[in-house]
Amino acid sequence: MKKKEIVSEIFKKRSFLCVGLDSDINKIPKHLLDVNDPVFEFNRKIIEATHSHCVAYKINTAFYESRGVKGWESMEKTLHAIPKGVFTIADAKRGDIGNTANHYARTFFETLPFDAVTLSPYMGEDTIRPFLEYEHKWAILLGLTSNPGAMDFQFINTANGKKVYEEVIRKCASWGNPDNMMFVTGATRAEMLEEIRQIIPDHFLLVPGIGAQGGSLELTYKYGANQEIGMLVNSSRDIIFSDTTENFAEAAGRKAADMQRQMSALMV
Repeated sequence: MKKKEIVSEIFKKRSFLCVGLDSDINKIPKHLLDVNDPVFEFNRKIIEATHSHCVAYKINTAFYESRGVKGWESMEKTLHAIPKGVFTIADAKRGDIGNTANHYARTFFETLPFDAVTLSPYMGEDTIRPFLEYEHKWAILLGLTSNPGAMDFQFINTANGKKVYEEVIRKCASWGNPDNMMFVTGATRAEMLEEIRQIIPDHFLLVPGIGAQGGSLELTYKYGANQEIGMLVNSSRDIIFSDTTENFAEAAGRKAADMQRQMSALMV
């Protein structure tokens, strides 16, 4: 999916919402457990209720891979159920060298035709390069994460006085360009997005941490948006598990619509 197509969807829907399908089989409504593929049925209904309010879906592969073949089948069917024109992300956080990286790229861009995949750049450029060789596909690199453990390494000062996460973002940006590379930047550290924008003014940001993790949508927009909006704000549990009754899909739709209205109000 081309960058201009993502931007067009954002302004058409007046939304930069990404719905995270972290579809834990232990948390979905119990009545769905009687159907043949409970996770896919849950996802299908969530997608039907939310797709008009969002511009992207992020499938966290761990919730599917942990279930073996059945989980993989659920993930594949879910991907194909997402309407055309909606950006799709495999939240897989891969990162390995050589032929292994080539096969990971084939997995998420060919076998499963996602638009993007999240990657860890810790092992360097050769782990990212195979993903950048696909036209109109995206590598989404971990930049500044929203979890407490981010303090362990990401905020260490380097020899030139910059934080590790700043050096990671700056270096990684030189491997690709704003048309094939995004960065994960957590909403729980929204004020730091202003500094990140000085490093990568034109790249898209994938921003987790809104909702259940306590991040502020208003501050995220204030510090992170550019003229193209330039961000996908992800919300997972706060939307998909907002109700566990038979009305779960309607509740998710209302939650997504509410977020879309908030986003539209910010897009003045």
